Amino acid sequence: MRFVPSMTIGNAQTFTGTMGRAPVVPADRLISQSSLIAILLLFDVIANVAVGLVTFACWKASADYDYCVLIPALVMIGCAVPACLAARWAYTVPALSSSQRQVMETAVALGLSLASYIVCGALLGTYAPEQRSWLLFWFLGAWAILAAARLILARALARWSADGRLARRAVVVGGGESAHELLQTLERTPNAAVQILGTFDDRDKTRSPEQLGPYNKLGRVEDLARFCREQRVQLLIIALPLSAEDRILHILKRVWVLPIDVRIAVLGSKLQLCSRSYSYIGDVPFLPIFDKPMSDWSMALKEVHDRLLAGLALVAFSPLFAAIATAIKLDSRGPVLFKQIRYGFNNEKIEVYKFRSMCVEKMDADGAESVTRDDMRVTRIGRILRRSSLDELPQLFNVAVKGDLALVGPRPHALQSKACAHLFEEVVDGYFARHRVKPGVTGWAQINGWRGGIESVEQIEQRVAHDLYYIENWSILLDLRILLRTPLALITAENAY
Repeated sequence: MRFVPSMTIGNAQTFTGTMGRAPVVPADRLISQSSLIAILLLFDVIANVAVGLVTFACWKASADYDYCVLIPALVMIGCAVPACLAARWAYTVPALSSSQRQVMETAVALGLSLASYIVCGALLGTYAPEQRSWLLFWFLGAWAILAAARLILARALARWSADGRLARRAVVVGGGESAHELLQTLERTPNAAVQILGTFDDRDKTRSPEQLGPYNKLGRVEDLARFCREQRVQLLIIALPLSAEDRILHILKRVWVLPIDVRIAVLGSKLQLCSRSYSYIGDVPFLPIFDKPMSDWSMALKEVHDRLLAGLALVAFSPLFAAIATAIKLDSRGPVLFKQIRYGFNNEKIEVYKFRSMCVEKMDADGAESVTRDDMRVTRIGRILRRSSLDELPQLFNVAVKGDLALVGPRPHALQSKACAHLFEEVVDGYFARHRVKPGVTGWAQINGWRGGIESVEQIEQRVAHDLYYIENWSILLDLRILLRTPLALITAENAY
């Protein structure tokens, strides 16, 4: 049985396995939990800072106090409140679904943050007892707004969960009795936040039936990657005995390039490990094999960080944008911006913006022909823009407005990019693993000298290797390090033309 292409599976009736809870909705109606957390995180920061400003202005009207007190308080408390909430695991969908817990958590986070500010101010000699009334009103105002927002969000989450829009979608690889037993046990698991879409197996109907209870077989193992991408699957469960090493390795080789969690079910296994070696869905034990590169919280933090910095950069560079646009118009006819379809997160196709650097009649929309030294297609202004990477500046709109790029990440490649007349994915094994995170305006490969045109297999191999290193070692500090080193890398790069 083969996997049916996405254009024919747009309705929920295609999948019958719902674990008796929420209906299965089309992939485009799902709500990203990381985006939801990012919006809430940004709201918390803005609301907290806004209340601090308003209460300070009211307090200042009745007390003669220097405004130099305001900035450190806004910075410290504005950052400390989300940090406290994150440390207490309050930015998760289960936690946000409990309105009573959220009211308490916001009070604790605000109290700890304000107390920390008072302690630091006392040690540094910047805190005065007169500030107590301001901080008290700040606490009450911020608590009211943050708690009210969470009460509204909890009701929305309940509705979205009932509609199946927040489900953690999963598929099971395997068939027969072991898979059937696993599915039945998961069905009996109370409040399991997993939605099984169906099964995949290479074996024939006699060894692996076309249907296990309400769950259909959706295809073979070779269909897994495309299905998981198109249906936004977040969890892959391998229901095979641990002794089936070759089959398990075959599956892992196909799915390690995906941004999903991979678990092996050990229900009924004779292998006995300590409990912390397992992960659990309800009472069902699993051996964790792969985790997606970034948790929902990490993705949310990175998105807020990138969008704020990109928004500030757009404002700061607006005069430069105007100057470049004018120079392009004076140098050659045609539009200022060039739009190109490239690979984004999870192999999704995104439209990336650049300043036009080629003659309009010679532009290469698919990137099939790499730009070479002294390429006649490049305009005079285009050579300067490409050498300095100023042609990439419009991608800040992709980051700040569209959200399909990050400031830092693997560079997005055009669909027909080639090395030695071969597509990149044909040259490098596991090439698509670099798409497990959002692509970026700059990246680890670029600051380490692998920037510009690609003329050899080694160049793309090194880029992919650096991209995978970045994915496996990501942190906000690594992003900041790359951003700080990018200007120097642009100045010293030799292969950009």
